[in-house]
Amino acid sequence: MLDINLLRKDLPSAIARLETRKNPQAFLDVTVFQSLEAERKTLQMRTEELQNQRNSLSKQIGHLKSKGEDASAVMAQVINFKAELESSAARLDQIQSELSALLLAVPNLPHESVPIGSDEQANVEVRKWTQAQGLGGVPADLAFEPKDHVDVGQPLGLDFEMGTKLTGSRFTVMKGSLARLHRALSQFMLDVQTTEHGYTECYTPYIVNADSLRGTGQLPKFEEDLFAAKKGGQEGAAENAALYLIPTSEVPLTNFVRDEILAESALPMMLTAHTPCFRSEAGSYGRDTRGMIRQHQFDKVEMVQIVHPDTSYEALENMTGHAEAILQKLGLPYRVMLLCTADMGFGATKTYDLEVWLPAQKAYREISSISNCEAFQARRLQARFKNAQGKNEFVHTLNGSGLAVGRTLVALLENYQREDGSVEIPAVLHPYMGGMTELRQS
Repeated sequence: MLDINLLRKDLPSAIARLETRKNPQAFLDVTVFQSLEAERKTLQMRTEELQNQRNSLSKQIGHLKSKGEDASAVMAQVINFKAELESSAARLDQIQSELSALLLAVPNLPHESVPIGSDEQANVEVRKWTQAQGLGGVPADLAFEPKDHVDVGQPLGLDFEMGTKLTGSRFTVMKGSLARLHRALSQFMLDVQTTEHGYTECYTPYIVNADSLRGTGQLPKFEEDLFAAKKGGQEGAAENAALYLIPTSEVPLTNFVRDEILAESALPMMLTAHTPCFRSEAGSYGRDTRGMIRQHQFDKVEMVQIVHPDTSYEALENMTGHAEAILQKLGLPYRVMLLCTADMGFGATKTYDLEVWLPAQKAYREISSISNCEAFQARRLQARFKNAQGKNEFVHTLNGSGLAVGRTLVALLENYQREDGSVEIPAVLHPYMGGMTELRQS
């Protein structure tokens, strides 16, 4: 969440920055915030006044008793002050809870280097890459009319009808060598991120509690995007607490540091995991209904970094390069986009999207999103480190896909298809495929 002091010190400036994300700004009820803040200030001033008066009266009581005089009247005043102080403390706690609830719905402030824009049309292309031409190149057209991944993949083991039969729309079954290629991609991605880039591979739960999702920003604002695994009856009972399928392994990985105070020497923490991801895709009905682009269940290799605040923007550039390396090794044309203020995710201060070229669509499609959240998640998580001065300071958190496995498979099917319906397998994947060099209908 945002540092509340930013709102207290200069609310108009904070609102102006929020309005670049969405206009009109609909994240913070300014009237309620100002009313709660005014009451908080009044109560705090009155509390300080009462504490000073109580301290003064307590001294009087001691003085009267030392002289053998009656102190009952003064003691009655102290008792009255105590009751008012307890009432003020209870109301201050309530105000703090209400302010926290307001802040949970407020997104992060964009970094000054993020372009201002009202939609994705304002995103800025940073660079392109193609296997043949390198930086600045344009993807070459195939020598024949390309098919999309649905038409290429179905004869090779991509079964949408079975996915619908087993579960419903936007679920997919893969069979045979195509399923093996999907598995090979995740293993390849993990190997690159761990052996070449220094990430620690992790295995995490696929189901998390509500505290974990609040920590990374999915709750309470985006509950409709989640799949609930269990909803309880008795509030507060651990066995009945709400549980959710993970929308991304960013959630469990980032929550490793929830309620922790790390040694500065423990930074940076670089974590990666391959997991399925589950998303209801609320609000996306009618979009990308064909094929594997937008699924309720998909696999992803996630990268998470927990870093010192001074190095988070350097880490963002490095992480973007770590995701790019996968695409380059696979020979897949892509471009890097700097997202504008209105197109960034809820917790991000700055985001790069990697978009891979899909020949059948003659368009670039997102395959990875890498974001710096600064201390936004850390503040919710209470994730801190002890700095050189011995003070506790919030870490910065970053996350990104390295990569989305299903969309990478889509890109391979479309970019490496042959006119006869077979698909070439990139050389870097041959060891993961038992030496297999192509997919071909049996």
